[in-house]
Amino acid sequence: MPQQQMSEEQVNALQEKIKNMSPEELKEFQKKQCIFCQIVSGKVQSRKVYEDDKTIAVLDINPANPGHILLLPKEHYSIMPQMSEDEISHMFMVTKSLSNVLLRGIGAQGTNIIATNGVAAGQRAQHFMIHIIPRMDKDNLDFTLPQHTISEKELDEVSKKLSKSLGGIKESASEAPPKFTLPEKKVVDAEFKEKPTEKQSESKGKKPEKKKLKSAEKTKKKAEKKENRESVDLDDIARILGAK
Repeated sequence: MPQQQMSEEQVNALQEKIKNMSPEELKEFQKKQCIFCQIVSGKVQSRKVYEDDKTIAVLDINPANPGHILLLPKEHYSIMPQMSEDEISHMFMVTKSLSNVLLRGIGAQGTNIIATNGVAAGQRAQHFMIHIIPRMDKDNLDFTLPQHTISEKELDEVSKKLSKSLGGIKESASEAPPKFTLPEKKVVDAEFKEKPTEKQSESKGKKPEKKKLKSAEKTKKKAEKKENRESVDLDDIARILGAK
């Protein structure tokens, strides 16, 4: 049965109600109307391929290509700027993994990773998502971006506007990345000076006793261990930088 069309009065009343909602009330209202929030909650059936505490990935029922994945944040966000940096970072880490799964799992030769952010950008769903689309040679999908000619004056104007908006971000981005420098290697010399006894003074040329030699070796080993603790392990630095 087709859904009944809302009258003009009903539309105006709904718009007025939405206008007077707090951000929390508006978000809750959007969640109730959002089909993708119902997919997340399990109220609407889907072909789930991945899930963690922050995201869920399902197969698109109208795919651009077989294996087309929709990666959704579990929390309702209409557009990407509403998300925290940690959530965005997590989403794109998952996107990277799912892209690799498509390459290995179904033999895709490439992937398109698309996020439409806002109505003007072609966003049709009210729930932000990332599309991960497997690609094959000559699959007849056309994602070619148009190329337009723009004058130097227009480029300068756009560049100035962006620089003004970026502010300190541009300056920090232009700085060289921090370098990890190893501290100078400290050479620890273990000195063993004891107050000479009368007998030692009389016989300077005699060899030290075995007991004293063992004590000296033990102290030297302790000094070497301390030196190793103070030095930086190259493997530790590699792990910090994410190298494998």
